[in-house]
Amino acid sequence: MSSAAATRPLRVAIIGAGPAGVYAADILTKAQEVQGGNFKVSIDLFDQYPAPYGLIRYGVAPDHPRIKGIVNALHKVLDRGDIRFLGNVNYGRDLTLSDFRNFYDAVIFATGAIKDADLNIPGVDLEGSFGGADFVSWYDGHPDVDREWPLEAKEIAVIGNGNVALDVARILSKHADDLLTTEIPGNVYEGLRKSPVTDVHVFGRRGPAQVKFTPLELRELSHSRDVDIVLYPEDFDFDEASEQQIATNNQTKTMVKTLTNWLAEDEGPDSWTASRRLHLHFLHTPVEITDSPETPGRVAGMRFERTALTGEGRVEGTGEFIDYPVQAVYRAIGYFGSELPEVGFDEKRGVIPNEGGRVISEDGAPVPGIYATGWIKRGPVGLIGHTKGDALETIGFLLEDRLNLPPAQNPSEDAIIDLLNERGVRFTTWDGWLKLDAHELKLGTNYAHDGGNPPELVRERVKVVPREEMIAVSRGE
Repeated sequence: MSSAAATRPLRVAIIGAGPAGVYAADILTKAQEVQGGNFKVSIDLFDQYPAPYGLIRYGVAPDHPRIKGIVNALHKVLDRGDIRFLGNVNYGRDLTLSDFRNFYDAVIFATGAIKDADLNIPGVDLEGSFGGADFVSWYDGHPDVDREWPLEAKEIAVIGNGNVALDVARILSKHADDLLTTEIPGNVYEGLRKSPVTDVHVFGRRGPAQVKFTPLELRELSHSRDVDIVLYPEDFDFDEASEQQIATNNQTKTMVKTLTNWLAEDEGPDSWTASRRLHLHFLHTPVEITDSPETPGRVAGMRFERTALTGEGRVEGTGEFIDYPVQAVYRAIGYFGSELPEVGFDEKRGVIPNEGGRVISEDGAPVPGIYATGWIKRGPVGLIGHTKGDALETIGFLLEDRLNLPPAQNPSEDAIIDLLNERGVRFTTWDGWLKLDAHELKLGTNYAHDGGNPPELVRERVKVVPREEMIAVSRGE
């Protein structure tokens, strides 16, 4: 920035209004107080969806009220009025990188990771093989996902041992009526209510001491009504590294204790009294998704190779194969970032190439004024809270660079609004989100009085799913 430009507010665009983007905006606004002097900042927070909160709205299961509580913290940040939210703006379509460079001194990408990581085994493309992230988007009412989902299987396999795998398995096995107190959209409730599922199997490649989910996620499995949790003694093996992990890590110790207690309480099929069962399997590596002569092209089973711990917490194949009859498979082995126009992309890691948040070019040099934070920076690992430290690092480098940033050609706050209007972009604002928020809450309040529903049924909200309806409510159209 020139000395003249340095006297005006630093104009920053953040693309992505999920936790990563909001945390970055919050840290940057608070930096004004720390830096003092003539440093001021003006931030616009963009999102491709009409509503803010990203992963919290479209990636967290509806029966997670405590995790959803993060929304309250994000709301307080955006409600202060010193960060401008502009929703329903699609990067690469409505605005290009050149546009952002014209109106802002710096651009921070916080677009996250929403695609499923690949599972490269035979049969993965059979009908009835689904991505876990796609299913999460459906049950969370993502505006760009088909509102119908084929819930026809009685026996289902979920591949993965992380929190998303447990979320998927819990939603699949839970009775739909027990989700009515949440913000679950009406079409999702109707789909789950008709599901004929009896058994959901969750498969992990390693042992109980190496699982990637958290104690909270694990314990929530036992809160589902009329669902038995089933475990298998042969899956409980602990090598030297496992024992060390249990002894030194309280989280691992808690989860292993919970699992072994459930195993001790499980007395076999005669003790299963619920109408649905959730099976937890360990030491299983997926080999192939299979069909059958009766249903060619459709999932009819899943083949696994038994694994054994090597002594160092890793596993190797045993040569023993097991087939399970299932009619659907959900792959929940992780998320993967999406390539963005005009920005480099690491095809292997699914991230924008960067060093500490500074985006780098093919030759490894920093790209002036372009930054990344959150999952698109470091990959889809860690919990939501980890994005705070991530944002802190990125903003630290931005502040270090600020006097040398290429200045915006048109830094007026009104200029970007004029351009969006000129291009016919029906963008939404924070005031618009407050309207949509109030509308969804009212739908929840009114639910008990509509269609003969019992008056004691209190719903938090009913989420609006269609994009056009979200925009219309937000814009008062």
